Amino acid sequence: MRHFSINALIIFSLLILPTVQLQAEERHIPTSKTSQEAYRRVAPRLILEMQNMNIRLGDPVFIRIFKKEKQLEIWTRKGLTYKLFKTYTICDHSGTLGPKIKEGDRQSPEGFYTVGPRQLNPYSKYHLSFNLGFPNEFDRSHNRTGSVLMVHGRCSSIGCFAMTDFRMEEIYAIVESAMISGQLQVPVHIFPFRMTWKNMAIHQDSRWIKFWENLKQGYDYFEGHRSPPLVVVQDKHYHFLTFRPLLFGGNLPATPADNNYAQLRSAPRNTDTL
Repeated sequence: MRHFSINALIIFSLLILPTVQLQAEERHIPTSKTSQEAYRRVAPRLILEMQNMNIRLGDPVFIRIFKKEKQLEIWTRKGLTYKLFKTYTICDHSGTLGPKIKEGDRQSPEGFYTVGPRQLNPYSKYHLSFNLGFPNEFDRSHNRTGSVLMVHGRCSSIGCFAMTDFRMEEIYAIVESAMISGQLQVPVHIFPFRMTWKNMAIHQDSRWIKFWENLKQGYDYFEGHRSPPLVVVQDKHYHFLTFRPLLFGGNLPATPADNNYAQLRSAPRNTDTL
């Protein structure tokens, strides 16, 4: 009973109190002629596509980005779990595999971020954009610096994820609609590659392997639960709260037998560049 009470208190502090605080503030969704015209262009098609999948424009969303594969996924909540709506091709992002370390290194970030209404930019010089919120708490704990890292239109990037204008109009409309419908923050999880054990083995000699093992814990969580984990930062590491299954159900997949990197040394290697 004591453990249940502690978990209940944690859940209340992490979920209820921030929600009350944010809703008490003025929730202003910025808009512009560009964003309004973009919505009018793409909304009819998005509504139809979503209806065919038994979801709707305005449902809560979750975004995953994979740098090596150059893919951005949008997942939409259906009940207690999320369903993949669409995978978009990333037109351009800069740097090599690995996190952003400092201002000016031309690296795109990796890690667990959130996007709120104030991070939307319908006046962007890159057509439309939203700020990823770098540096987050984890980045700051490692003294990483940088600013104004975006998902945006066009097809040029210095640390951002450029999607082209026509793809960005859809992505922006989906995120904006979710926030208008009440979603306070959209999780955006950014990975160097799809974090299978095979891919981890291919990159086992990278300087970033320990960091990526930490990211893989969050990746595996979503793969198992089909719901984004609650992410906190402790001792300069990401942690994923274990009581989530009590709320959302599901079990993580069994650890594959080939999870030992030493057993996979015969896998082809990669230079960790794009």
